[in-house]
Formats: sequence, C-alpha cells, structure tokens
Amino acid sequence: MSAKVICVTNQKGGVGKTTTAINLSYYLAKDKKRVLLIDFDPQGNATSGLGFDDNDKASLGITITEVLMDNADMEDSIRHTKYKNYDLSPATPELANAEVEIANMNKKFVRLRDAINRVRDQYDFILVDLPPSLSLLTVNGMIAADYLLLPVQTEFYALQGVAQLLETMKMLKSRANPHLKLLGVVATMYDKRTSLSTQVFKEIQKYFKELTFKTTIPRNVRVAEAPSHGVPVGDYDRFSKGAKAYKELAKEVEKRIK
Repeated sequence: MSAKVICVTNQKGGVGKTTTAINLSYYLAKDKKRVLLIDFDPQGNATSGLGFDDNDKASLGITITEVLMDNADMEDSIRHTKYKNYDLSPATPELANAEVEIANMNKKFVRLRDAINRVRDQYDFILVDLPPSLSLLTVNGMIAADYLLLPVQTEFYALQGVAQLLETMKMLKSRANPHLKLLGVVATMYDKRTSLSTQVFKEIQKYFKELTFKTTIPRNVRVAEAPSHGVPVGDYDRFSKGAKAYKELAKEVEKRIK
C-alpha cells in the first residue's frame, strides 16, 4: 500500500505547525501505522524536537538537503527515532541554501515528490513539516502532497494569510497536482476560558465549515515544554491535555483519510 502524504503548512509562523507535525506523527505511529516525518523547514525544529541535533551535521549525516540536490537517495536520509514505526528525514539550516540552488535546476518543483515516490511503499503516512512561507520548498511540498493540514492558532490575525495559501493550493491543484485536497484545519493554542479564543474558533468554523477538525489543541505548558526535551508530548506527559488532544486529532485524521 502506498503512503498518504500530508503536508502540515501555514505561511504564518508560531501557530503550532511543527508541534502538530511531530505529535500527529507520534500518535499515528502509536496506532501501528508506519510513519515518516520529513523536516522540510530550514529551521530544523522537527529534527531538534525529536532529539536530533539540527546543528551537528556530522552526527546527522545525510539530510533532506542532499536528497533535494540529487547528492543522495531518500532512503539514505532516513533516521529511526526511538519510537516504533516512526522515522525522520532531518533538516539543517543548509536547506535554505539548497532552496536557492534548486531554483536554477531542472524539475525544481517536483524534487520532493520524486524523492518521496522512492520510499512511498514503505510507509502508511508521510508527513512533511513545511516552512512558514510561500516558498519554493512549500510549492515542492504541495506538489508532493495528497493532503494539506492547516494549523490555525485561535488568536488575533489567525486567518491572515490563509486566503493566499488557499489560492496557491488552488493554482497548484489546477496546474500540477490535481489530487491535492485540504484535509482540514485544526485550531491550536485554544483557550476556552477566553472570549477571543472562542470567537476566533467560531470564525474558523464559519470559514472552513466541515473541514474544521472537532479536536482543538489547547494552550498547554506540557506541549510547549516537550520539544526542549527532544520528545513528543505523548512521551513527555501522556496524561496532559495536549497529549490527549493530539491523540484525538490522530483518530480524526485516520477517519478522514479512510
């Protein structure tokens, strides 16, 4: 069976995009799904958030950068995490340089898709953590993806930039990837005690209707602390509200894709 490719994306930074990619992958793997998380953001936060040193190129070895540049195969970049069924293709800040270089190379928009296709039959899900921008890396991700998952924080300006992202998706769907779908929108950093959070969540539901996930990700100290320990929140504190929320989100994702 061929993996479903989900890109986690939002051109706005600080919305819980990487946190969602790490923890959703963790709970899909806990449900006995074979999962590969590709860190496709030069900040390398998914890499460090899983306990790998994104600044120590020597210990990381081959990363997604070498794969993009045709200097290595996708399989060579894959690292097993400490969790069963959960693999990572890491990134370092060098990925930003690669983006500049591939802009002048052949097949610049489909490099990630071609790389993923070489390992697609080894996984059930491949998640890609995209950078917070509408860049060449983001376009590569969208062309490689079956689905986009959009985390939106329940704060002021939450929907700012989302319309532009959806326009890009629509354009790529018509020209390069007719199979691309919006899997859904997940509200992050949700605090039901504040009227602002509740109001913004209603706006998200109004805008995206049934594409809004029922599960919301709460503003939670444990979720914020886990990356500094290099582990998903489900490993750091599985009884926390944040861990329970990501577990529920994984169930919803699986239901939508069946």
